[in-house]
Amino acid sequence: MQAAWLLGALVVPQLLGFGHGARGAEREWEGGWGGAQEEEREREALMLKHLQEALGLPTARGDDSLEGTPEDKRAWETEEGPQGEEEEEEEATPTPSPSPSPSPTPEDAITYILGRLAGLDTGLHQLHVRLHVLDTRVVELTKGLRQLREAVGDARDAVQVLQEAQGRAERERGRLEGCLKGLRLGHKCFLLSRDFEAQAAAQARCVARGGSLAQPADRQQMEALARYLRGALAPYNWPVWLGVHDRRAEGLYLFENGQRVTFFAWHRAPGPEPGSQPSAAPHPLSPNQPNGGALENCVAQASDDGSWWDHDCERRLYYVCEFPF
Repeated sequence: MQAAWLLGALVVPQLLGFGHGARGAEREWEGGWGGAQEEEREREALMLKHLQEALGLPTARGDDSLEGTPEDKRAWETEEGPQGEEEEEEEATPTPSPSPSPSPTPEDAITYILGRLAGLDTGLHQLHVRLHVLDTRVVELTKGLRQLREAVGDARDAVQVLQEAQGRAERERGRLEGCLKGLRLGHKCFLLSRDFEAQAAAQARCVARGGSLAQPADRQQMEALARYLRGALAPYNWPVWLGVHDRRAEGLYLFENGQRVTFFAWHRAPGPEPGSQPSAAPHPLSPNQPNGGALENCVAQASDDGSWWDHDCERRLYYVCEFPF
């Protein structure tokens, strides 16, 4: 009997705590079932009875199972103290209790958990379906982007081919135009352009049309070019850019193709009239050329007499192109 009383003293507080936890779970589950002290006490007594039966201990009805020996009772009262008396007074006061509410059984708990798990599984399945749809769309988008990238690459290649074809056509057109409209001389054709350009820009324009700035190889070509320019620009005198410069080194004149110039036609100041005294001062309007030094590194040909003058390369002048025939 003492063993049963000690087991009750150890288990009852645990059961009471479990009862409170169960009551909290029941209220959260079903929205606040029960709540009366009498109903809770009955459930606790029933649970204690089931526990005693499972352990093979003698059972008693109601509060008799908790009485034990007088010594155990006194010890219990000492442990309980005034709180136990207050609880006894509260127990003695009858309180109206509502009609007993059904308690959730383990089967209900299992059913509820299984229902929640089934709902969670359904949600996960829907999420997997949506992720699969999203992955399929991403794959399609990636494939479309790859095709678009390939199409852009093909278009870029086609544009490059067209640009190259256009450049070849432009060069062929410039060559034919130079030989049809300009001066044909041996294996060269010269064509005057009346656009004002700096020397480097004029060279770029001639190259884009399939030629280069004029590079008279000898005095015969230079004289033929002078006659062509005089006839095209008379009665005026316009300097025209040639493909001759000394940008690499002062006094070292080269053609645009890098070959060294072997002859020159520099302008010279007119000599004194017969019977007059020669002057040591240079002619103010037509000094001897070249006279620009490092500031004038490009050569232009005068259209009236075909003489060469050095000028600033950034000066904008007419230019004459030559094309292979």
